[in-house]
Amino acid sequence: MVSGYLFGSGLRVQTAVKRKVFVSYHHGGDQAYYNAFSNAFHDTYDVITDNSLEREIDSDNVEYVMRRIRENYITGSSCTIVLVGKDTHARKYVDWEIKATLDASHGLIGVRLPTAPVSAENTVTVPGRLHDNIQSGYALWVSWADFTGSAQACQRYIEAANAKDKRLIVNTRARRLRNG
Repeated sequence: MVSGYLFGSGLRVQTAVKRKVFVSYHHGGDQAYYNAFSNAFHDTYDVITDNSLEREIDSDNVEYVMRRIRENYITGSSCTIVLVGKDTHARKYVDWEIKATLDASHGLIGVRLPTAPVSAENTVTVPGRLHDNIQSGYALWVSWADFTGSAQACQRYIEAANAKDKRLIVNTRARRLRNG
């Protein structure tokens, strides 16, 4: 929410900000969840997606790809939502998108999809850079059902992620250079 004045009236009004969020996910495995999120919340958020960087940015130059991620996808957004499914942890572009998000000190939320396998120890394998930030307390880790339960719940998570202390960011891993 943003406060402002209604000119000429002296009244303070609250106006909702339509935040831009970037959604990072494994296109080959989790497209249906991105589509469901985008369809459910398109009135609430400007959803930015990479439309599969592998096809859009046809380059092996890591620095060029990182610059394109920063300039075309992360800049202008306030938060990155990582949809974590079965194979997300092994995708290099997901790692690079998380890195660019942390470099920009944007909010970070990991969303456990129903397709993410849960081990006998009740753990889910997530991208390493996301794991580091969940452990540090910077990134939020929520279930798909909780995150998409309502527009208000989604908004609370995004606002909480944006309010996190930036000193908690851990972005020291080497970039993943190939898909697993």
